[in-house]
Amino acid sequence: MSRLTIGERDPTKKNKTILLVGETGTGKSALINALVNFAMGVKYEDDGFVQMVQEEKKSQSESQTSDVIVYEVFGLEDRTLPFSLTIIDTPGFGDTRGNERDVLISERLLDLFCSTDGVHEIDAVCLVLKTSDNRLSDRLMYVFESMMSLFGKDIEKNIVALVTHSNFVTPENVLQALKDAQIRCAKDEEGQPVYFMFDNKQKTERNKRNERALKNAWESTEDEICNFADFLKKTKPQNLKGTVEVLNRRIRLAACIHNLQERVQFIELKQREIKQTQEALKKHEQDMKNNEDFKVEVDEVYKGKEPVECRKIWWCLWLNNTGTTSCDDCKETCHDQCEVAPDPSYCEVMEKKCTICNKECSVSGHKNELYCTVCTGKCNVTKHVKTEQCTECEDKCRDPNHLKTPWRYVSKTRRVTRTIQQMKAMYEKGKEDSEESVSLLETLQKNIEDLQKEKDQFLEESFQHVVELEKIALNDVSLSTHVHLDVLIEKMKEKGDTEKVKKLEEMKSQMEENQRAKSALSYMSGKAAAFGNKVGKAARDLFRGNTAE
Repeated sequence: MSRLTIGERDPTKKNKTILLVGETGTGKSALINALVNFAMGVKYEDDGFVQMVQEEKKSQSESQTSDVIVYEVFGLEDRTLPFSLTIIDTPGFGDTRGNERDVLISERLLDLFCSTDGVHEIDAVCLVLKTSDNRLSDRLMYVFESMMSLFGKDIEKNIVALVTHSNFVTPENVLQALKDAQIRCAKDEEGQPVYFMFDNKQKTERNKRNERALKNAWESTEDEICNFADFLKKTKPQNLKGTVEVLNRRIRLAACIHNLQERVQFIELKQREIKQTQEALKKHEQDMKNNEDFKVEVDEVYKGKEPVECRKIWWCLWLNNTGTTSCDDCKETCHDQCEVAPDPSYCEVMEKKCTICNKECSVSGHKNELYCTVCTGKCNVTKHVKTEQCTECEDKCRDPNHLKTPWRYVSKTRRVTRTIQQMKAMYEKGKEDSEESVSLLETLQKNIEDLQKEKDQFLEESFQHVVELEKIALNDVSLSTHVHLDVLIEKMKEKGDTEKVKKLEEMKSQMEENQRAKSALSYMSGKAAAFGNKVGKAARDLFRGNTAE
């Protein structure tokens, strides 16, 4: 995140914060320049137009803004605006360089909203649209969908449209597009979306033929900025706590589903290992009675490490903290492709909890610590690592010739031979004396049933993430959630939980009947979806039984 500031902030003066969200090529840079110059009192006759943002000539399919940038104008209150102004500019959604950029936009906003010196309340979320946006293209619907997925329900009345490249005639087509896309936003007395118009001609070279038109456009833009300022004065700022929770939930849902995939694979391989043991014992029951040293060969499942190729984002090199956040106690990878956090304590899957109350609290004498929301044991952050390691050695490697790379935990199998005594020690561990009469076969069956209960519990966690998102998010069912619905529906059917299957199928149907969502899904076809689509296909393949034998 970058910050450009004019003047010094006076905490006794009011400040208004606006967030600009839009498709690449809508003219956000020119809009920011117009707002800053108005705040500074620059007039049409002046020669001192401040170019706060350089407007480079680039393809409209590629955003020139590479990171979230905060522009601040302080010390000029009451010159033209009754408040200081903070503008948050986001990279354009829908950039052709890949959906991974849109994922990073959300993660960078989360960092901004959570950091001590960041932004903790917002006065307006501004959806920037060109006046020529007169049709519901799949790409534009993807932009709408991405924007709606960022915020909590409480931000709805603070969302407005800023229409650029305007001729100051009512933008009927843009307004119709907002209605058709079912954008939840501020409405005027007539129930129409609240909007403001801007011309983007401040830097156009003047001559005798266009002088009058340019002056009219400048003055019309000033009038619209005044109207926008009136809206900001009357609108209650929204605390971003709900939005932070939505962004965190989406990241955790993706991490939870990915980790669920790994845990289910491990459990299914473990169940297969036990079944192999059962079959061997049944087949050789008499041999086993006659030979105490009888041995069985099985495919033992264990947790190992494999190197991962972490994507390097060229436009965000200073944020590339590549690697995965993994739990050494559970032997699980909790956040795959954790690219922003420099260490586990900054990872989005961590949350503060009191060691006594099991939730964040402010009771004197109680201690809040960071715990993982994803791994099986919900372990303390101190049990987690994010370092490059050798994947050849199971423990810490001291061989300087071994390559150290980003890595992740995976389920692996190896062929092993076990004696009857070894199997009893493994599967009958902790059994009470009164249970000694239970056969090893019965003990193995109980192990399988216990593993199934564990798998059902993991599935329930993922379901609860989806349900909670539906309650708090402005966008009830987003693209990032839709990615996981097929997986959850299939596993709930296997479990036989018809009530949850019905709920998930209703959510899926609701999204697929929504024009905005349908168009956005079409635009995303063949690309990585935001917050988790990168693992979607792997999860679906795995859960449909394509586990390596």
